[in-house]
Amino acid sequence: MASTGIHGNLLEITVVSCSKLKDTEWISRQDPYVCIEYGSSKSTTRTCTDGGKNPTFQEKFVFTLIEGLRDLNVSVWNSNTVTHDDFIGSGKIPLARALSQGFDDSIWPLQSKTGRHAGEVRIIMHYTSGNKPPKDYAQKPSKGLAPPPPSAPPTTMYSVPPPAYHPPGGAYPPQGGAYPPPGGAYPPPYSHNSGAYPPAPYPPQSVTYPPTSYPPNPAYGSHYPPAGPQFPGMYPPPPY
Repeated sequence: MASTGIHGNLLEITVVSCSKLKDTEWISRQDPYVCIEYGSSKSTTRTCTDGGKNPTFQEKFVFTLIEGLRDLNVSVWNSNTVTHDDFIGSGKIPLARALSQGFDDSIWPLQSKTGRHAGEVRIIMHYTSGNKPPKDYAQKPSKGLAPPPPSAPPTTMYSVPPPAYHPPGGAYPPQGGAYPPPGGAYPPPYSHNSGAYPPAPYPPQSVTYPPTSYPPNPAYGSHYPPAGPQFPGMYPPPPY
C-alpha cells in the first residue's frame, strides 16, 4: 500500500496494554495511564487502577495524518491524587509500517528520563489509503433505476382527483322554461274562481237500445236462405 499523499487521511490507533513497567510506588500498586501525541493532537487513556507493572487498556483513538509527520510520541504515567503524576517512561513510534502495509501490531520499548529501560507498550495501528470503507460494506452499483429514498413518501395512483363530469349542452334535468310544453298540452291549473279545471262533463248522447233493424232485402224476401223452386220450404234439400 502506497504511503504517499497521507495528508488528511485517518489513522486508527488502539492502545492494548503495557508490560514490565518501572514501579514508581513503594507501598501500594501504581495506577498507570498512556498518553499519545501526534502533532498538536493529544489523547489519553483511562487510568488503570491498581494496574501495577502490567496494566490493560484496550482503548481506540483516531488521528488525522499530516504530510511529513510520520511518528507518534507515547508516554506512560502513574496517576496520583495528592501529588503530581509520576512519569514512568516514553518512546517514539514510527508509522512507516502502518502506512505502507495498512496494519501494524507491535510492542514498543519505553525509556525513563535517564535513558534506562522503563517497560513496554503494545499498540495496534490501522490505516486505509483514502479512508475507503471495507469491501464487505461497500455499496455495489445497482442495475436499472435506483429505488426512492426512505424518506420519500409513497406515491399514490391518483394524486389529483379526477375532474367532475359535465354532460354537453348544459345541466340535466333542464331548468324551468328550458323546454316549455306546447300550447294546450297540459291542462290549465285549477282555480275556484275561473272554473277552468276540472272541465265540464261532455253532454250525454241519446242512444236507443236495441238499435233499429235494417229493412229486409226485397230480392230475398223475409226468409234466408230463400226456398228453392223444387223443394220449397225444405233445407237442406233431400238427396237425389
